[in-house]
Amino acid sequence: MDSNESAHNSNAEVSNGFMDPRVLNQLDELDLPDSTEPESRDESQHSSQDTKAVVEGRRAFLPTGCCYDDRMKLHANADYSANPHHPEDPRRIEAIMTCFKDAGLFFDGTTMEVAEALKNSPNQWMWRIAARMATREEICMAHTASHFEWVKSLGSMTSAELRQLTNDYDNGRKSLYVGNLTYQAALISAGGAIETCKNVVAGKVKNAIAVIRPPGHHAENNESLGFCIFNNVPIAAKVCMADYPEVCRKVLILDWDVHHGNGIQNMFYEDPNVLYISLHVYQNGTFYPGQPDEPGVPDGGLDKCGAGRGAGKNVNIGWAEQGVGNGEYMAAFQRIVMPIAQEFDPDLVIVSAGFDAAAGDELGGCYVTPACYSHMTHMLMSLANGKVAVCLEGGYNLHAISRSALAVAKTLMGEPPERIVIPPLNKTAAHTLNNVKRIQSAYWDCMRPGVVPLADLQERGTDRLSDMIRTAQKSTLGERHGMFPLYVQRTKLSRSFENQVLVTPEIDKARRILMIIHDPPEVVAQPDPHDNSIYAHNAFVTDGLLPYIDWAIKHGFGVMDINIPQHISQHTDADPYSDKSSESQMAKQLKELLCYLWDNYFELNPDASLTLMGIGDAYFGIKQLLISRPSTTEKVPGILCFVTGSLRPVKSETDPNLSKWYKANTLLYVSPDHACWSDEEAARKVRKNRFGRVELADITIRKGGVDGSCIGKMLRRHEADGQSWIKKQVREWERNHLEEESEEEEEEFETAAAGVDTVMNDVPVPGAAVGWEMQSSMRVPVGS
Repeated sequence: MDSNESAHNSNAEVSNGFMDPRVLNQLDELDLPDSTEPESRDESQHSSQDTKAVVEGRRAFLPTGCCYDDRMKLHANADYSANPHHPEDPRRIEAIMTCFKDAGLFFDGTTMEVAEALKNSPNQWMWRIAARMATREEICMAHTASHFEWVKSLGSMTSAELRQLTNDYDNGRKSLYVGNLTYQAALISAGGAIETCKNVVAGKVKNAIAVIRPPGHHAENNESLGFCIFNNVPIAAKVCMADYPEVCRKVLILDWDVHHGNGIQNMFYEDPNVLYISLHVYQNGTFYPGQPDEPGVPDGGLDKCGAGRGAGKNVNIGWAEQGVGNGEYMAAFQRIVMPIAQEFDPDLVIVSAGFDAAAGDELGGCYVTPACYSHMTHMLMSLANGKVAVCLEGGYNLHAISRSALAVAKTLMGEPPERIVIPPLNKTAAHTLNNVKRIQSAYWDCMRPGVVPLADLQERGTDRLSDMIRTAQKSTLGERHGMFPLYVQRTKLSRSFENQVLVTPEIDKARRILMIIHDPPEVVAQPDPHDNSIYAHNAFVTDGLLPYIDWAIKHGFGVMDINIPQHISQHTDADPYSDKSSESQMAKQLKELLCYLWDNYFELNPDASLTLMGIGDAYFGIKQLLISRPSTTEKVPGILCFVTGSLRPVKSETDPNLSKWYKANTLLYVSPDHACWSDEEAARKVRKNRFGRVELADITIRKGGVDGSCIGKMLRRHEADGQSWIKKQVREWERNHLEEESEEEEEEFETAAAGVDTVMNDVPVPGAAVGWEMQSSMRVPVGS
């Protein structure tokens, strides 16, 4: 990582800067020509003003260019059917151009009249850029000669041969069809991309959009693939870098097609002068184009960052699933794309603009709106002095592709992006972006703030804060109440729950037991605003359970405190971020642990009551215990829970009475922002006690508030209510299950009961608390 953090001035390269292609093969030599070593960073990274081919001037007075040619529609199915079976058909580009014309983006007149009109109003209309056929030499800058010849040979095949070839290729990863005029259309598509980019670089237009097909970003250097014949954008990029070596040294290719541009990635994977950033659906490598046929060839995974001198110049933002939209794409641009692009500081931006992530495209299955495309375009226009060339890739819903391309074109022409309300970022996508940031932090300074170098920390002997907090809790409870860790004599459980189960002394002899099953305490930290560092004195831990434990022990309960870790630390941990255990994983662990505790500690103590408390997501472990051990209900006076997550009914296939018992002996406080209060179906279930007795927690939720989590607030607000309810439930259970007491004991019990029989408010009468404690001390042999 150190090598990425410093500039390598000896070979005319900075960590994110330009590397002259003419000296790539001389880097091992120490005595470099002076001409390859810039006097300053600005000279190495910015365009020269001496290039004769470049027209310099105020870019605001230049029009936006548009390249289109009807001949590109000649690429069609060899069967010439009226309704092509393939989604990549000629109507795509025609629909876009029709939309442009209907929106008035072109001046209706002769070439001279158009030139004069644009001179007076350069932002009102687009300038038409003439397409041409790319030459063999241009194509072979990105493709092998054998591939060029194969495409050329299509023009000499018979229709029957082409139909058979299409039948062979139009399936699986190849996914390709060919026709008699595919070769000519592909040459024009590549030539259109070249002319579009050259016009932008030369300053003839301020920016441009190329409405071209067939698309290109899947085509490898030696084969056509995924609707693509020649890879248009890499060809255009290489031509511009060769023809304008002083003003087009570094190129950013931004690919927002819903599919990963495997061809572009592989063509520039070791090139230090081209930064490729792709936003695509990855689905763990199963979404098209999937896994390469050849082993060792990189796919679209987040960890594929480039190789050799191109390390760090490949950024894959691969979504875990379809269904992403404006929130995810805007967050990706703001958090990843733009910071890295600004640090790279390109001379030219080329957008591989597939619109199959647009809302309405069934193939892509995502929800990006035209307004979002315009905002992304607007952000890219802040790079490279506004030199942006947009080249069409995929997109197969004619309405969606037309509206999206129109939004991009209008933005290029100078119209402000449409106002947009950005939806919240979904959790899975947020994790994806954080993983990209962590991976790319090895190459980019802008990605390093907030990234924890876990591998370095582990070498220094580092513990996770969750483990340290539990150690501190063990120490606190040990000092206050003599609580100690309960060893779980099962190999897997003992490793996972070491120090997580704390008990009071002689809990096996207790007559009243309170088992608290809870999530770890909440941790809140205020990072340094400059470098995101977190200092210990700016971090806080909130633990609202201590008052409950103090109260329970004071009133003669034996206490078992079970902390359910959300991550089990392993010495092999490589990622500083670890998600919480899945619900199925947690359920399995909780079931095994609670059944072990029941079988070995509680079932063998027939006279003891076992009151259960569930806090947070850990509360559903109670369901696992009740269903797995039906006899539990005979010993449990009541169940008190504080819940912010999913509510769960308790049903048993073997015990039809369990659900009725659970509804009668459970009290759940649920946060006011829970869906059960707003969703009518869930509210109906709450009214019918499907989840037990559910109470609306009497707390206030402030949006963006920092005064404690919902769980912490509920524990504090309903402390007295919850404790009173537990006492009432235990008292009733003891009346029904224990032997008859003496008249004196019964009188004392009634005195205690009178002091707490106000149900939820628990306002004691004089002497009531003493009566309760006296009875507890007589009947519960638990020392503390």
